[in-house]
Amino acid sequence: MKKVFSMLAIAGSLMYFSSCEKDEGKLPNISFKTTTGYVSADATVKKDTVIVVGINASKAEDKDVLTTFTGAVSYNSGADSTITSETLSGSNGDNYSKDISIHTRNVAGSEKYTFTVVNKDGLKNTVSLTLTVN
Repeated sequence: MKKVFSMLAIAGSLMYFSSCEKDEGKLPNISFKTTTGYVSADATVKKDTVIVVGINASKAEDKDVLTTFTGAVSYNSGADSTITSETLSGSNGDNYSKDISIHTRNVAGSEKYTFTVVNKDGLKNTVSLTLTVN
């Protein structure tokens, strides 16, 4: 009788755990806009120049909506400084698009721009590009 009870308990546990919804853990989608007028890859630009970077982001799973978008810059491999930060909600939690005007410094060197989107599970995905300014 103990064996039957043990087998039923094990079978019940297996059925319970297999019926639980699995969290796929998919990273949110993020990419640069690549159409004419946007910079979407590493580039060499002149000092004191304005360029436009476009971002498209979307959720990768129905329930894992986007919650945050941030942008940061690092000059000459230094520490990151936040240039934009937004809390996303409503329709922006499903799909998000942003154009960012970047004004390069009047100093030769490198400027690395990193853009990150986070979903409700806390999973992050990032895109970046480096501008060589001369």
